Amino acid sequence: MTKKELIAKLNDLEWEDFEVKEAKASVPKSCWETVSAFSNTSGGWLVFGIKEIGNSYEIQGVTNAEKIEQDFLNTLRGEKFNVFVDTKQQRYVIDGKTVLAFYIPVSAQKPVYYNTQANTFIRRSSSDQKARKNEIDAFYRDQSFGTKTSELAPNTSKDDIDVTSLKQYRDYMARFNPDVSYNRFDEDVFLSKLRVLDDGQLTYSGLLFLGKRDTIEKHFPDFRIDLLEIEGKSISEASSNYSFRLGEFENLWDYYFECFKRLKPEVDVEFQLTDQGFGQELSPGLKAIREALVNMLMHADYFAPAHSRIRIFTNHIEFYNPGGLPKPIEELKAKDLSLPRNPLITKLFRMVRLAENAGYGFDRIEANWKTYNNTAPEYDISFDATILKLYTHQQEETVKTSETELKDFTAALERLQNELNEEPADLEVVMTILSDNYEGFKQFISEQFGNSSGTVRELFGNTSETLRKHFGDNTVILLLLIIFDKKITAKEAAKTIGVSSRSIKDYFTKLKDAGVIERQGSPTFGGHWIIKIT
Repeated sequence: MTKKELIAKLNDLEWEDFEVKEAKASVPKSCWETVSAFSNTSGGWLVFGIKEIGNSYEIQGVTNAEKIEQDFLNTLRGEKFNVFVDTKQQRYVIDGKTVLAFYIPVSAQKPVYYNTQANTFIRRSSSDQKARKNEIDAFYRDQSFGTKTSELAPNTSKDDIDVTSLKQYRDYMARFNPDVSYNRFDEDVFLSKLRVLDDGQLTYSGLLFLGKRDTIEKHFPDFRIDLLEIEGKSISEASSNYSFRLGEFENLWDYYFECFKRLKPEVDVEFQLTDQGFGQELSPGLKAIREALVNMLMHADYFAPAHSRIRIFTNHIEFYNPGGLPKPIEELKAKDLSLPRNPLITKLFRMVRLAENAGYGFDRIEANWKTYNNTAPEYDISFDATILKLYTHQQEETVKTSETELKDFTAALERLQNELNEEPADLEVVMTILSDNYEGFKQFISEQFGNSSGTVRELFGNTSETLRKHFGDNTVILLLLIIFDKKITAKEAAKTIGVSSRSIKDYFTKLKDAGVIERQGSPTFGGHWIIKIT
């Protein structure tokens, strides 16, 4: 029996997220990893009484269904897990054999683990993997992240769905994802499976995505996605605040198409017919724009006082999103683990092929935009907001020459040296000088230490904020001290930064491990540091 055939028999299950266990006579120990993984990632079905053999499935059934069900539920309600794990359960009889299915929802109190914190698992593709320390730390930082829009919106019902939007969404799914199982469901089952509707009420995600504007505004009074077209390279240069401003639309589904319509002329577009006879946009620039737009809508904090905003300047497009990232951008770009702020909204975009299965899409945006016009996106990331800039034109005014950048930073170097001569130095002033002269700093590294500008940009990013998040302020200060004095000792650096020599040694190690510095000569006397970015 194939997975498709199995799911056809278990027609109440959502096929993308499920795990099978034999569990003939007792609850299998390996199921606790899956419970943790589903709770920490995006939920899923755990099915007892089925054996997986390669790509096939054999229904074996369980011998004592009532006892296994009670043992499983009692464990979840006991002290084995650090938080209470709620479930929805279903019992099936197939060919005379009993199969138990338990739906494990994503938890609002992540991380979810059993026995000890070391037993924290996450779901990647179809496997349970033990979470790393930085992933566990992220759960603690963002315990409310990724769950709020999955809650039910009070006093809502199916009547609050915009009929036209729902029809257009289903038509779009049938056209661009024709093989997905949702296409065959009637309307009520369709809405329930996608969790637009749950127990007669709309989820916040369902309301935002397909709801009527009047109802949305009862829960989100300032609901809108702003799009401004500005005649200038900046607000200060423009003769007016904007030449065009997008009006109000029903919901996120409508806003996506209206925003995309205004963004589309900003890039060159080529067309080619698909095998189904539909027009397919091929421009890498258009792909990057689409990814940035969907990324903004999927990961916005809709409960924040600010709202998502797109500003189209004459030389760049700026996507502003309320809500910070769950992890540093370098980790999100390097890994395929997706931690969406709004999992259900993400899924609604994913099911119509407007979003990928994993990640934040930064790598795809960057690759497509570089192919389009050979420029790199710029990021401005703070605790409660994310800004992405895509430059549509390279203007002379915005591209400094190497000589100018180097001259600008030469002046800043003197100020930095004066500040760092104090013991301890005013670190806030030092970091401000670095931030204000960051382009010159990167050019200085390239020119003075023989590193390619591309390698420097890849490691240090486009803003000083990236460098600070990657290393920490004290490590960045140490890097500056090495630039000024390649023979500096841990004891000398400790006096300037105001920390212990042992801490300085940790900072040295961090820079060495990242391939930024290298020790030449004696490790104690007579040796020196070089800037060597590998």
